[in-house]
Amino acid sequence: MNGTHALLHKWPADLRDALPMALWDAASIEAATGGTASHDFQASGVEMDSRDVRPGDLFIALKGEAMDGHKFIAAAFKKGAVAAITDRPVDFPHVQVADTGVALHALAHAARDRGHATRIAVTGSVGKTGVKEAIFASLDRCSRGAAHRSVRSYNNHVGVPLSLARMPARAKFGVFEMGMNHAGEIAPLADHVRPNVALITTIAPAHIENLGSMEAIADEKAQIFTGLAPGGTAIIPADGDHTERMVAQARDLGVNIVTFGRSPDADVRLLDAIPNANGGSVVTAELRSSQGSQRLCYCVAEPGDHWITNSLGVMAAVRAAGGDLASAGLALAEMGGLKGRGARFDIAAVGGKALLVDESYNANPASMRATLRALGQTPAHRRVAVLGSMKELGDFGPRFHEQLADPVIGAEIDHAILVGDEMRVLAAELGRRSGASLGFTPSFAHCDGPAEAILELEQYGLTHGDAVLVKGSNSVGLGNLVTHFTKPPE
Repeated sequence: MNGTHALLHKWPADLRDALPMALWDAASIEAATGGTASHDFQASGVEMDSRDVRPGDLFIALKGEAMDGHKFIAAAFKKGAVAAITDRPVDFPHVQVADTGVALHALAHAARDRGHATRIAVTGSVGKTGVKEAIFASLDRCSRGAAHRSVRSYNNHVGVPLSLARMPARAKFGVFEMGMNHAGEIAPLADHVRPNVALITTIAPAHIENLGSMEAIADEKAQIFTGLAPGGTAIIPADGDHTERMVAQARDLGVNIVTFGRSPDADVRLLDAIPNANGGSVVTAELRSSQGSQRLCYCVAEPGDHWITNSLGVMAAVRAAGGDLASAGLALAEMGGLKGRGARFDIAAVGGKALLVDESYNANPASMRATLRALGQTPAHRRVAVLGSMKELGDFGPRFHEQLADPVIGAEIDHAILVGDEMRVLAAELGRRSGASLGFTPSFAHCDGPAEAILELEQYGLTHGDAVLVKGSNSVGLGNLVTHFTKPPE
């Protein structure tokens, strides 16, 4: 027994042990927001949508232009909320504040400052959700469950502070996604998080309708570096046309700079990538630093060349955050696709099963090309692409849609189902190429919406070994097509 006591006395001290176990209690919310609590309580979560409340949550009654969360307080408590943040007295445990939106920001900043978590912020035109999830999986593995991240695509002016407010005081790492539609949106998000590491995945013409040019998109994404904490690290893709532009902006801020990609000058550089039997890749990379360089060989479960590059960014971020690179390799080898962002399903087909790849949540020219290329590399009896319109391209839209003809043909698509008004120009281009008889072109059909596309795919008739890619902007509604073909039989 004495020996046991001696060992306990030698147990390493951890400053986190003095931090609270509960996510929030009434006193800490009062201190953070300046509000007044009606009761004493402890909360295990934070939610702003009454439909998503789980037992133990704190419900924040936010007021928007069209909706007032105070109308849903009773519904939130019916689902198990323990308290609410409100701007008026209510007949439930609550903390009353002057403005619930301001209180959410105050709660987020208190969560950021009360612990010792290393914070990683991720933005980019393509791939930020998948990269965020891969960094989280890597850090969660090496910290034994002490990592936190924003869920879903909570990446805007409400989602980022909500994700911060959900970060436990004892978290060792926090990974946050940041998105934008217009200029001036990234810097305030970065200021909320004040990350130690900020990563840009890539620059592509997403939201170019609102930004006007690729240079403006790069400038806006680079605003993520303005929020970096002292000694922070900016991680920048090395292979794009705007690398030097973003490097210059980071250099002006005096932060550490790490580049990643296939360029010979990249700090985290691809040396080799070969296809894996499971559809992913075996990657060999070199990681350079002021202390020298090291080589890593690891597997990436996700298919496609874009995930090879993504994995280099993940490795760069994990290293900069002080995580374990071996854990990152294991996490990348085990990752599956996310709903709407690469999830893969076996679906019923004549004679057996077909593969359906769900990329229905988002689409822009770069991600369309990347996923079509990945489909072309997928062994299949026949390849079918269900492609929905790409939104927020403005006057650039017709040209970007028309230019998809080359990647569709290059991927040797057997049949293309084109959905939405913007896809008419691609249908016309494929028709011209088919009529010219200059080489292989797929059969194709144009549909106005997902219901018509479902019928078209059913009439085409999937057979064993076929592979189907479903990709489009979320507003096109191709998630309905995915649900139709993946739901279990009744």
